[in-house]
Amino acid sequence: MTDRPIRIPGPDHPISITRNSRRVVVTLGGKVVADTREALTLQEASYPPVQYIPRKDVDMALLARTDHATYCPYKGEASYYSLPLGGARSANAVWTYESAHPAVAAIQDHLAFYPDRVDGIVEEG
Repeated sequence: MTDRPIRIPGPDHPISITRNSRRVVVTLGGKVVADTREALTLQEASYPPVQYIPRKDVDMALLARTDHATYCPYKGEASYYSLPLGGARSANAVWTYESAHPAVAAIQDHLAFYPDRVDGIVEEG
């Protein structure tokens, strides 16, 4: 991916994906769950921006795959993980598009976190 934003056409539901030049750290229960300098920021319509973190920069040992799945007509089918360290609060706290639609293929092999199900998603630098 280049540093230029990817823009998905569609006046009703615009999506852009850009490389985040800052360090992104996700924490829960005093542990670092993810730490990267390669996050992608996805801005979708009027929703808050979401940081998609490469799988290689996530401590996958802290995640537990669940059967939960959702479908987005713009991105595809999302699979979910819970963070047992966070108890019930962190159920299905993480999602990923393992077969993202071609228009948003850049987020494939990346994970995103619900901010209210972890202690922090901090951007530094």
